[in-house]
Amino acid sequence: MATRFQIGYAFKPNKKNFITDAVVNESKQRGIDLIKIDTEKPLIEQGPFDCILQRLSTEIWFKQLEEYSLRNPDVLIIDPPSKIEVLHDRYSMLHCVEDMMKMSDQENGIGMATFGIPKQVLVTDVDSLMNVNAEGGLQLKFPLIAKPEIVDGSMQSHKLSLVYNLDALRKVQTPVVLQEFVNHGGVMFKVYVVGDYVKCVKRNSLPDISEEELEGKNSEKSPVTFSQISNKASEEHSDHMSNEEMRIENAVMPPDSLVTYIARGLSKATGLHLINFDVIRDSRVSNHYLVFDINYAPGYEKMPDYEFVLADFFCDLRQRKQNSLSEDMKKEEEE
Repeated sequence: MATRFQIGYAFKPNKKNFITDAVVNESKQRGIDLIKIDTEKPLIEQGPFDCILQRLSTEIWFKQLEEYSLRNPDVLIIDPPSKIEVLHDRYSMLHCVEDMMKMSDQENGIGMATFGIPKQVLVTDVDSLMNVNAEGGLQLKFPLIAKPEIVDGSMQSHKLSLVYNLDALRKVQTPVVLQEFVNHGGVMFKVYVVGDYVKCVKRNSLPDISEEELEGKNSEKSPVTFSQISNKASEEHSDHMSNEEMRIENAVMPPDSLVTYIARGLSKATGLHLINFDVIRDSRVSNHYLVFDINYAPGYEKMPDYEFVLADFFCDLRQRKQNSLSEDMKKEEEE
């Protein structure tokens, strides 16, 4: 009887994760057991595991994971905390996209499409806020999207807002990442990456902004949260097929070659297996796309056929470990 592949998984308590019953059952049929790690007990006393799937961020857990890895060097860690840490900073997470931009051309198989990131700046103190669009300063144009710099899972870190003018900018809390808002047809493209698998889906986004508002003539004197904008849109289109639904239905997907190229590049640059990134199409430039956010281990249950995709990925991990062990045995025999 073949040995089963044991994957221990550890996620934040009381927070929904993508290891659903459907994923557990599909994996089990393929000889893979998904075992929930008890975070109240020492990790070294649990297992044995062939792989650990994790998304925890406490110092205690980091030390336990390091100890487990030292004692069990053959165990795969998906993914190491040090690599995930890169995606906790909204400003620096997009640096790898900028590096890819410098290297990309048609020889890379992305055709006529181009990509980039929104114009952005990190502001660490209140005094610097007033230099964002001052002459000789940073020259960002209103409206701006304000995002807390650090992504730590708290509600505050996910509180994004739209800033229309200087009055509203004065009320933004620092440190903050400010990005220029770009009209994009009210649709974003969410790209899921699971190992080598890449899937792009359409999602509703912020509606386009009028020319008058783009010129900074909106009278809002406080930042407007994304939830306020979404609620307003829902109220306006509650009795019939909304503009949001029509936009999503009519939106043209970005080229597969471009999506795959960016996905492969981000996976290689970050060293991560489980990510997603958000893309919009810039309405000002034909066939130009902007990557504006990257997340780790997102809600895969929203992805079509997620249970089969994840089970396939776990099978790939099993094969990778088997190949690694075979290589080690071969080296020992040669020595």
